[in-house]
Amino acid sequence: MTDIIDELSWRGLIAISTDLEDLRKALDGGQATFYCGFDPTAPGLHIGNLVQLLTMRRLQLAGHRPIGLVGGATGLIGDPGGKSAERVLNPRELVADWVERIRAEVSRFLDFTPGPAAATIVSNLDWTGQLSAIDFLRDIGKHFPVNQMLSREVVRGRLEQGGISYTEFSYQILQGNDYLELHRRYGCTLQTGGSDQWGNLVSGVDLIRRVTGDVVHALATPLITKPDGTKYGKSEGEAVWLSPEMMSPYAFYQFWINRADAEVPGLLKVFTFRSREEIEALEQEIAERPAARQGQRVLAEDVTVLVHGRAELERVQAASRALFGQGELAELDQGTLAAAIAEVPHATVRAEGGTLPTVADLLAATGIVSSKSDARRAITGGGAYLNNVKVTAEDATLVVPDDLLHGRYLVLRRGKRTVGAIEVEQP
Repeated sequence: MTDIIDELSWRGLIAISTDLEDLRKALDGGQATFYCGFDPTAPGLHIGNLVQLLTMRRLQLAGHRPIGLVGGATGLIGDPGGKSAERVLNPRELVADWVERIRAEVSRFLDFTPGPAAATIVSNLDWTGQLSAIDFLRDIGKHFPVNQMLSREVVRGRLEQGGISYTEFSYQILQGNDYLELHRRYGCTLQTGGSDQWGNLVSGVDLIRRVTGDVVHALATPLITKPDGTKYGKSEGEAVWLSPEMMSPYAFYQFWINRADAEVPGLLKVFTFRSREEIEALEQEIAERPAARQGQRVLAEDVTVLVHGRAELERVQAASRALFGQGELAELDQGTLAAAIAEVPHATVRAEGGTLPTVADLLAATGIVSSKSDARRAITGGGAYLNNVKVTAEDATLVVPDDLLHGRYLVLRRGKRTVGAIEVEQP
């Protein structure tokens, strides 16, 4: 069996860790219990969280026991990391709702089949909610030197930008206590997380050493960034969400299919379970036949199946084909068609008196042609399509209610690849 540390290293999933050789020995020496935490600071998880979920799955496949921790308590406080100003505290009821949503999302990626490596899900509110202020200060706070807390990069950065409240300053104490509790309750000896969480991870390592004398470990994965170095995170306003309610499976698939060639090998390593041989073969394919975009297709298919399932992938692919004239638009369910339309240039028009605009008007409204005269030239040249049917100059004005897909949508195309859509509002 492949050494799990070697596997994670090859996939680019180790940014920093406690003593790596000691960690290797601990993982090679028998089953280890490990955990990763997910705070409910939004109603769902995104692909930054998916890095952690799939890393957990890899460790579980190597025989180790995962604990998914949902931050019912820490979500009420908020991690100061990545923020230049104090977080707005969410209402308790909202956080409780988000806890359950995230608990369900985390559960989808772990194996709970009874056995030695069966996964467990916990909320840190179970122990933190019972903790009095006196117990917090006496039993936990006394083990955290203030000079060490101030040296954390996140805290230092916030102090330089105007300050930090005691509430957020205490976040690292709460997360450190989570590790201590899981070590006591489950024998947990490894915490994983993103590299931006490193200070919080080692807080727990230090706390366990001070309280029990035991040596435990932490491992941080690198942040997944776009080519310009920015994160694909919810704080950046361009989050790639895992929940179909927050991001349609069609939009999710399109995100992966649109990755640049240079990004694909690294993303295949992090987000798929393809072997080294398969990924190296795809790298060669990308280098030799970039126009085929085989790497992007494999990446998009694998990650969409992981997150949304094979049936949803098939619906998404059918929609992609149909938009470009390679399938039947009428066979798409309304939700899938609406999601696909949202990803192409589109406009909304009103059917005044039951009369629909002309094809030329609709082409211009979508923006896939520069003007109505440009639309008419496309029609005359045989390059305009309505619902994948070529529009001729003779029937260019004939848009009737029966043309509407699901009673409200029209798909227009100029040439083979330029697609737009119309949603028709009835008066």
